[in-house]
Amino acid sequence: MSADTAAVRSGEELDRVALTKYLEDKIEGGSSLAIEQFPGGHSNLTYLLRTPEREYVLRRGPLGPVAPKAHDMAREYMVLKAVHPFFDAAPEVFHLCEDTSIIGAVFFIMERRHGIVVRDRIPPELAAFPDYPARVSRGFVDCLVELHAVDIEEHGLVSLGKPAGFLERQVRGWFERWNRAKTEEIALMERLIQWLTDHLPVSPDPTLVHNDFKLDNLMLDAKDPGRIEAVLDWEMATVGDPLVDLGLILCYWSQPSDPGGTKASLTSDPGWFTRNELIGRYAELTGRDLSLINYYEVFALFKLAVVLQQIYVRFHRGQTQDERFRHFDKRVHNLIQQAVALI
Repeated sequence: MSADTAAVRSGEELDRVALTKYLEDKIEGGSSLAIEQFPGGHSNLTYLLRTPEREYVLRRGPLGPVAPKAHDMAREYMVLKAVHPFFDAAPEVFHLCEDTSIIGAVFFIMERRHGIVVRDRIPPELAAFPDYPARVSRGFVDCLVELHAVDIEEHGLVSLGKPAGFLERQVRGWFERWNRAKTEEIALMERLIQWLTDHLPVSPDPTLVHNDFKLDNLMLDAKDPGRIEAVLDWEMATVGDPLVDLGLILCYWSQPSDPGGTKASLTSDPGWFTRNELIGRYAELTGRDLSLINYYEVFALFKLAVVLQQIYVRFHRGQTQDERFRHFDKRVHNLIQQAVALI
């Protein structure tokens, strides 16, 4: 068992016989598979496939019914295939399977990379670097800057999205997701939706947008934690307003002045960049105007509330029995309150 994998969770097993038969002529050593699971994440399921020749990662969507257009593994595969040649932190992909009879869902196979992933605690191998908070903070921002600097016109990546009207469509689309997933009426949410509609900013020039760029979706180089070995979870990546990525970062990135319990606390420890330092470095390296960044942070909090509501509604309807999701409705209320407070 690898340090970052675990035995496959009950109910999330893959049909090893069917998968082995299918992959035997599609990947190196595919006729002999050992399967483990990466335990992180609340939605898509990610597995380690170990063969005598090498290791691979298999990605598939969650079990049970999912929201329309969510967890689109075929699209994530196509995004990675297009972006990897021009942005090395995007893992290489090898095979897409759209035949759901193999394991019960669309899936794809990509390369396994090795490094440090920071989730709910600082791993010992990262803590061994005395200046890791500043190094990781700087590498984190610089990686986003590098992603946003990829020339989408020159490399033919504009077709990954529809840049014109991107932000307006995003706002409207997330409103619709909320309406489909909500389990109760929340007056503050209606106020939030109205504010986001009324204060829509003019977007800067479009770039690649990861749409889920956060610390636990990055893999750090184990020898140099200031270098990003891989950026993970590309299912929502597109082309559009780059400040959407920055707003999401502000939504997740904690600092000592935050009230308790609103954000993950790791980056509140001494040495990590503050949110203003993150913004300052991004502005310095890109030259972009961040005077309206508050809008993007509010929008990010709203989106995160909708994502958690989409997960919660599956539990509420009995479509999943995963006890981790039982109290997600309380987290949704908390995020809405944070967003309204920012307004």
